[in-house]
Amino acid sequence: MAVIETVYVPGNPRLAVDHGGEGPLVVFMHGIGGNRTNWRDQLPYFAERYHAVAWDARGYGLSDDYDGPLDFADFSADLLRVLDHFRAERAFLVGLSMGGRIAQDFYPRHGDRVAAMVLCDTFPGFDASFTPEQRAEFVRLRKEPLVNGKEPKDIAPIVATTLVSSNAPDWVFQRLVESMSMLHKESYIKTVEATTHYNRVADLPNIKVPVLLVYGEEDRLTPPDIGRRMAAAIPNAELHIIPGAGHLPNIEKPREFNEKVRAFLDAHRDLAA
Repeated sequence: MAVIETVYVPGNPRLAVDHGGEGPLVVFMHGIGGNRTNWRDQLPYFAERYHAVAWDARGYGLSDDYDGPLDFADFSADLLRVLDHFRAERAFLVGLSMGGRIAQDFYPRHGDRVAAMVLCDTFPGFDASFTPEQRAEFVRLRKEPLVNGKEPKDIAPIVATTLVSSNAPDWVFQRLVESMSMLHKESYIKTVEATTHYNRVADLPNIKVPVLLVYGEEDRLTPPDIGRRMAAAIPNAELHIIPGAGHLPNIEKPREFNEKVRAFLDAHRDLAA
């Protein structure tokens, strides 16, 4: 079994990544309430055939905080640093929720560096996928309590409840609570503000690389209908819906998630050569 170790990508801010294995680079990117440990059921499995990397985005986990406001495009610049650090001409991108938006933002900027994308429980942009009321509720649930003095651990159980499936075991709920409790409060607030006010909508018809869309059947935040619309708009896309999973199928249903995603990567492995 491949050894997974934590290293740091230099720069400002410094980025923490877990990585292991050899072969084409696969970068896993977490959602707005997550961190690199959300992928702990994926890294050893994918490291059997690939160089698997999971990052802490800037201001998350072991990555550094940063001065000033966040421009959502900063994530794409950080991702480019990760690819350069590991000397990957092209990489497979696997992004969940916000991580999927980062992948969609990165592609038009650096399409020559992308072999294929796996977009999980994500959306092409708030304007295209959420009503103004849904956007306001997303911000209210996450930002308002923190601004009023609460800590991430205080909002974690409330938010986690909205992300799991109806029959999720308690350990799944507890993993999400643990993940959100580790958030850096000020950086998280900046991320909520930046992601909800970033009005760029992905140009789905002009995505020319293979795309796999993976959605939890019971995802209430980004329902499978969003995935169906994205699959219809992206020329070379396939959609897979995982039964009995919520917003994080990689945690709730890791075996089905892993097998489906790795089969997709194996089918397109030559694109990262």
